[in-house]
Amino acid sequence: MGKIVVNGKLQEQETPLLLSELIRLNNVQNPEMVSVQVNGAFVDRTAFGLTELSEGDEVDFLYFMGGGSRC
Repeated sequence: MGKIVVNGKLQEQETPLLLSELIRLNNVQNPEMVSVQVNGAFVDRTAFGLTELSEGDEVDFLYFMGGGSRC
């Protein structure tokens, strides 16, 4: 088991672990719409299934919301 920080919270996961699997394990809603940073660097969506996570990695799932103000 390895410790990975996900959105600021410590998780214990079997490592190495593919980023795509971490997304599944965390029940990320709309995974096709999420942006992911690993250790501060954005990961291209096409690399989710190739990116291996190791103990000590920090992962952030980011959702960008559109919208505007009403005047």
